[in-house]
Amino acid sequence: MLEVKVLGSGCANCQKLERETRAALDGASVAYQLTKVTDFADIAAYGVMRTPALVMNETVLSSGKIPKQAQIVTWAREHETA
Repeated sequence: MLEVKVLGSGCANCQKLERETRAALDGASVAYQLTKVTDFADIAAYGVMRTPALVMNETVLSSGKIPKQAQIVTWAREHETA
């Protein structure tokens, strides 16, 4: 199962990234568990300076933007067996 984390304070862009990620992964039938990380110390531990950020299996894939759903699916396919 793919471990997905959305890092951010809960702002509108953070919520949008969560929605887009869920839609992309659900649409691609990817088994995943999504966690929202809002604690600034936890976010900083990933080396993220800009939110929202997307993490899959402990790899930061995006920071400070909302990737397209197709990109999210591509990353998921690359990391679901990693």
